[in-house]
Amino acid sequence: MAKGKRSSAPNPAEPPLVLTHPESERWDVQADVVVVGFGGAGACAALEAKAAGARVLVLDRFHGGGATAISGGVFYAGGGTHIQREAGVSDDADEMFRYLSLEVKGVVSEETLRDFCERSVENLTWLEGHGVPFEASLCPYKTSYPTDDYYLYYSGNEGFSPYKEAAKPAPRGHSAKGSGLPGESFYEPLRRSAHAEGIEVQYETRVTRLIVDGKNQVLGVEYRQVKRGLWSQLHRRLHQAGIAIVKYNPKLAAKLRARCFQIEAEHADVKRVRAKNGVILAAGGFIYNRQMVKEIAPKYRTGMPLGTASDNGSGILLGQSVGGKTDLMDRISAWRFINPPEAFAKGMIINANGERYINEFMYGAAVGEAMVEQNDGVAILVIDEELKKLAREQCKPGKAQWFQRAPALLYLWFNSKEARPVEELANVTKVPLDPLKKTLDEYNDAADGKAPDRFNKDPEKMHAMRKGPYFAINAGIKSKRFPCPTLTLGGLVVDERTGQVKGEDGGVIVGLYAAGRNAVGVCSRQYVSGLSIADCVYSGRRAGGAAARGEVYAAKDAPTPSQSTPIEAIPAIRESQVADLAPETRGVAKRRPRKEGSYPRQSLNRAIRRPGGAARVASSERGRLSKRAP
Repeated sequence: MAKGKRSSAPNPAEPPLVLTHPESERWDVQADVVVVGFGGAGACAALEAKAAGARVLVLDRFHGGGATAISGGVFYAGGGTHIQREAGVSDDADEMFRYLSLEVKGVVSEETLRDFCERSVENLTWLEGHGVPFEASLCPYKTSYPTDDYYLYYSGNEGFSPYKEAAKPAPRGHSAKGSGLPGESFYEPLRRSAHAEGIEVQYETRVTRLIVDGKNQVLGVEYRQVKRGLWSQLHRRLHQAGIAIVKYNPKLAAKLRARCFQIEAEHADVKRVRAKNGVILAAGGFIYNRQMVKEIAPKYRTGMPLGTASDNGSGILLGQSVGGKTDLMDRISAWRFINPPEAFAKGMIINANGERYINEFMYGAAVGEAMVEQNDGVAILVIDEELKKLAREQCKPGKAQWFQRAPALLYLWFNSKEARPVEELANVTKVPLDPLKKTLDEYNDAADGKAPDRFNKDPEKMHAMRKGPYFAINAGIKSKRFPCPTLTLGGLVVDERTGQVKGEDGGVIVGLYAAGRNAVGVCSRQYVSGLSIADCVYSGRRAGGAAARGEVYAAKDAPTPSQSTPIEAIPAIRESQVADLAPETRGVAKRRPRKEGSYPRQSLNRAIRRPGGAARVASSERGRLSKRAP
């Protein structure tokens, strides 16, 4: 944002409204369960709550869908789904658990991860029952996303060391059947099912704050609803247009969002809804709150936000406003996918020192983590003329999705620097010559089978590059011509059996639940394709069912995240094998003290007024604010 300009975006969350006599308050609407957000997690929560007999009201700032609707629509499922069996794939929940244990790294308890794996088959069947289409067409090659010919594929690191030694590899990426990026094919059946089952959904409705009583029990929410008719239709169309063009013209998309914000401010009515059993926060992450990203995870600020304007942190901040605890807020997934075309992955990625740091065929989020957390966001992809010709061949229609082919060709045309000898390659990439020569020699020897590759890359997936011309492509997180998509993974800490939001004291906040990217979940430590949507389904159904039943567990009975790998048989992992074992434990170079901003990097609690400091509302018909004694 240019200096001197103020953002038109509204405050994502206001301090809670504390009612001194809630029993005498007047409410505009009442429901058993109120769901904030109607993306993947919100839809699943609403459907599950409705199935449990609750009256459900869903409030969505835009027109539903969230990041799920614009995603690849991949659902990570295993344990022997009928899709896997029909495709001739053998899998079971134990193998899925063993693999995910390496990816999840104890971010949830062993009990929760096992439950997630054991419910995987059931959750896929549940999705199909609500109309989500899947197909048993197995992709025969490794790719970041298959063509429209295949809907089951290896969507993670299952086939690479050390994962394949710990668990039998199996394809678990179940893509909803549809052309291109079929996020809508996954989401729209859930929307239709919710409407068909009589769930009330209010669109163009922004929740501004939670309403609590004097004991901090969540009673409901206050929201601003754009007036029906012209203004709500204009708001919807502006938002949809912004989503459609954001990758191609982000400045225009920002102007369209600003117009939406203006409509919300000038043409909306303020209302309150009473949630008898509970409020479920399912409003997405905070990647579109750029100030929040800058202050909490500054290394990822230059990445391209992946999501929608609703991913502004509002759900997390609402939970924080009543004392909710957060964790892993600085965990952001950076997607550095270079395959397809496969020719790119047969080349090598180097850092500013001219050294490789990962198996280039690893999943894009693993590459991105290694790039940002260990190599200052630098990734220089080096290929030779033969690989460049092969890449062009692999970018022909029918050999990859259009959204994979077009960018790859643009990188070759406008984002590559040619160099004949190695000395010139070092010059154009601005890396030291001697380490680059050593790296190239080691890579060539491994490609020729003369020596093992230090990152366990299959020699059949390598290509010796002993002579130029070479081509260097800037694939770093700051590259303007090779944007790096990013999304947030952290959120509110929840009771892992109910999804209830936990406070700083370890107890639960009665009446408040969180799901999807509003909550710490299975994918909050590491991301593989389909795991976030799978967690949205799992956590959404968990919170929806618990809220409908009004379940409350004592803090002492809650499972705790694993502090170590829960499987003794998993082999030791060398640092060179995995992108990053635990970035929070790594030594980092000393930096100048940075001024604390509005959103502290780990805990946001200090930025939000707690209930004890919020304005209290006298129980009067007009609900006037009364001054609080100092």
